[in-house]
Amino acid sequence: MAEVAYERHEGAEAARQLDAFLHAYEEVYEEPPYCEGPSDVAEFIEHYQAQTQRPGMRLLLAREDGEVVGFTYGYYLAADTRWWHNLQDVKLLEDFTREDGRRTFVIIELAVRKPWRGRGIAAGLHARLLDGVDAERVTLTMRPEPEAAPAQSAYASWGYRKVGVSHPWDEAPLYDCMLRERPLRQAL
Repeated sequence: MAEVAYERHEGAEAARQLDAFLHAYEEVYEEPPYCEGPSDVAEFIEHYQAQTQRPGMRLLLAREDGEVVGFTYGYYLAADTRWWHNLQDVKLLEDFTREDGRRTFVIIELAVRKPWRGRGIAAGLHARLLDGVDAERVTLTMRPEPEAAPAQSAYASWGYRKVGVSHPWDEAPLYDCMLRERPLRQAL
């Protein structure tokens, strides 16, 4: 096995990397429980191009022998985000849902192709994505158990907790909304 190399791309450079990881996206998300097809991929492409314009956008690619084997990306939630309003089963305090454009970093996707799972690549992607992010917390949504049991286990081990169930758009399935508080860095 070759060593996995990680590359980080930010902002406009992240937008130019779509072709580099689109095949990996298609491969991962054609699997159950997602079962995505061509129209879903087209929608992903459209959303990704818009997301690359968000403040703090960063993309991490994991490559082995030059081939993309995993990816993750995210950005800071905007002050006018609807992220917390999508939660269905919990009433959150206004102080919790308040955003200022730097308070919360959101992970939109984190995926590793099947042949490379179980090698710590997801953990490597996650750690490198958040390296240098100065948000006080990180959020993401994911499919609930048992559909995403391995991912649920990984996120729990990385310090995430469930804060509610998200229903981000009318036709969307339900997702668990996860949150991880980040301790403020102290100067040495």
